[in-house]
Amino acid sequence: MATDRPEVTFIGTATTVLRIGGFTLLTDPNFLHRGQRAYLGHGLWSKRSTEPALGVAELPTLDAVVLSHLHGDHFDRVARRGLDPSLPIVTTREAERKLSRWGFAAAQGLPTWESYELHRGDATLRLTALPGQHGPGALDRLLPDVMGTIIDLDRAGSRQFRLYVTGDTLRRPQLAQIPERYPDIDAMLIHLGGTRIAGILLTMDAKQGADVVELVRPKLTVPIHYDDYPVFRSPLRHFVEEARRRGFVRQVRTILRGETVPLTPPA
Repeated sequence: MATDRPEVTFIGTATTVLRIGGFTLLTDPNFLHRGQRAYLGHGLWSKRSTEPALGVAELPTLDAVVLSHLHGDHFDRVARRGLDPSLPIVTTREAERKLSRWGFAAAQGLPTWESYELHRGDATLRLTALPGQHGPGALDRLLPDVMGTIIDLDRAGSRQFRLYVTGDTLRRPQLAQIPERYPDIDAMLIHLGGTRIAGILLTMDAKQGADVVELVRPKLTVPIHYDDYPVFRSPLRHFVEEARRRGFVRQVRTILRGETVPLTPPA
């Protein structure tokens, strides 16, 4: 059901359903069940520790998918089999090439700062690719390209809402361009977890996540991607404790799998 209040339903990992201004988006579809393995590339696998809150068949009608990068815990074999291949998938150019070979003809790879638009009546939903970096230094070349996304809702030429989805990025200097280009971010979905493989940090832990909150200054932060796989080493409570220590915990809204919460800032 369409609603004017932007909201998010958390399915698990980085998989969410976003309802914004009558548009419905799916992010980073991961529908593996507890005990099934996600392929992380280069012969590495990780076994899922949790159950997704919904299956592919239970999803609402979608307008598009936002895919931060092509890793097995963000676009899995269940999504590959079950999603409508005509559905637009907004992602990196690297991921677009592989998705196209898999039959997803509407996949749209965006260079950084480029946009893709959805239209309905006088409403426009604009998805803009943002910088991200999955791994430190030269190691990043071994990992899939990753993007963040700004999702802007415009109605009759006036911006109504702005959401930042970080993707699986680390805190890196190029993220400073985001608040410069996109001030007044209403809400942020932040990918946390402190993923470590062979001791190397590959997604933001609590401290890096808190640094990015202080950099971007969203009115609301909703943490996701924090406990679904054993390679996630920084639990949600660490981020909440860091937010409390730094004084912005009132602007953090936690969400459980299966829960739907508004993306409007707390009163």
